[in-house]
Amino acid sequence: MKILDCTLRDGGYYTNWDFDSNIVRTYLKAMNHLPVDYLEIGYRSKPMSGYAGEFFYCPAYVIEEIKTQTNKHLVIMLNEKDVSVEDIDTLLNSCNGLIYMVRLAIDPKHFKRALCLAEVIKNKGFKVCLNVMYMSKWSDQKEFIELIKGVEDIAEYFCMVDSYGGVYPEDVVATYELIKSKSNIKIGFHGHNNLELALVNTITAINCGASIVDSTVTGMGRGAGNLKTELLLTALNAKGNININFNELSKLVDPFVKMHEVYGWGSNLPYMVSGANSLPQKEVMEWVSNRYYSLNSIIRALSNQSIGVKDNINLKNFNSENTHSSALIIGGGPTGSNHAHAINEFLNMQKDICIIHASSKNAIHYAHVKQTQYHCLVGNEGYRLELIFDALPETEKIAVLPPYPRSMGTYLPKALEGKACQLESIDFTDRYKESVTALAIQIALNMKVHTIFFVGYDGYSGDVSCQELDLFNENVYLLDQLVHTGIKSVSLTSTEYKSIPMQSVYGFLP
Repeated sequence: MKILDCTLRDGGYYTNWDFDSNIVRTYLKAMNHLPVDYLEIGYRSKPMSGYAGEFFYCPAYVIEEIKTQTNKHLVIMLNEKDVSVEDIDTLLNSCNGLIYMVRLAIDPKHFKRALCLAEVIKNKGFKVCLNVMYMSKWSDQKEFIELIKGVEDIAEYFCMVDSYGGVYPEDVVATYELIKSKSNIKIGFHGHNNLELALVNTITAINCGASIVDSTVTGMGRGAGNLKTELLLTALNAKGNININFNELSKLVDPFVKMHEVYGWGSNLPYMVSGANSLPQKEVMEWVSNRYYSLNSIIRALSNQSIGVKDNINLKNFNSENTHSSALIIGGGPTGSNHAHAINEFLNMQKDICIIHASSKNAIHYAHVKQTQYHCLVGNEGYRLELIFDALPETEKIAVLPPYPRSMGTYLPKALEGKACQLESIDFTDRYKESVTALAIQIALNMKVHTIFFVGYDGYSGDVSCQELDLFNENVYLLDQLVHTGIKSVSLTSTEYKSIPMQSVYGFLP
């Protein structure tokens, strides 16, 4: 039974396939002393839009450099959906003599086409492994099962891939026996850890007779991650199956533990729900890392998906007949509270202005102004608003949501039932349409305002987190789109957003 570690490939979903060179050297050096047979170092890919790092493309010099540092067989993966037979020479000619095995990531719907690719790859002198995904849904793809007959003449391994992390040991046994009934090919297993079953499923596969199993250091991998290499090695060592140098294992694990503090892979409630219901991890991974969405929002969206529902509440459309000459959009930045007294004085002087809360963080400071107030409900804002209900006059509890259907479904506080509405569309921008800033700006535009004032849109400077940088860039884009509408915009407090001219709120006061 062989062990394949795919940390640099599967873990790349968190680092955009960039890894610090010192970490890679530590990884390779430690692996040289551990009973791991194959190292899958990344993808070989055609040029694609967007950025992906060196281990997504694995240029020849990267493979050559790794080859000088390891005594293990090197493996790369091709995404079957992105590769044609005509691409094989370009992708693999430079790998001859460096790469031992090529794995194909295969949707069972395309298994027949994948076999054509596999045959071409084998004829170039590489061992081939067929990684067939979506194991928990193979019952819906029965036609591909018949194509397994004879694959041992093309491929070295046929790997069962628990893409959703939701299979149980009995599923592993049944699927293993199904494949064995069709072919004499060596069988492998790649388990995801949504339900924390990656270890027991892998041990079950080994007990069935699996010839190769996958793992990653600290379980680093897409979504909920994979079986931990260190856990597999420790379990096999305890059974007396292998000997381990635990000093080297510790050296291997330590830098990835530090990376985990930054990226936070591993199972959590949304991944558990997605695994249990065989739902795609890509979307969940984006939701979990998104600052907007609470666990309740994500679980609601997953529950809707599992029963084929797009959203659970279709509200009345926003009444755009209520027009104002200007609007004040209040964000969640500190200036929205630090200068609240002056901003309230400013509002007292305005005859025809409405207030739009892009965040509930500062709403409490404007509870008693006379103007109409709208609350943007995106992501967690419904839950935040609940916390300050008692301090807000009943007439001010007006909520506006993005257009239906919403990707995360709809959460409405009980006090807002019957008082909430949704925009019919967001059309001033082509991106970030479920952002609170996009929602707030569209509300103002629908009310035909001539001027939009901003407070609490401080922006960020100095050392910022990835989420803060994402929010800043998102707001930059949306505020630039606002400029193109021709509507005048003014920030009454200091801001890092250069497209909003600043004019101090204090200059407006008598």
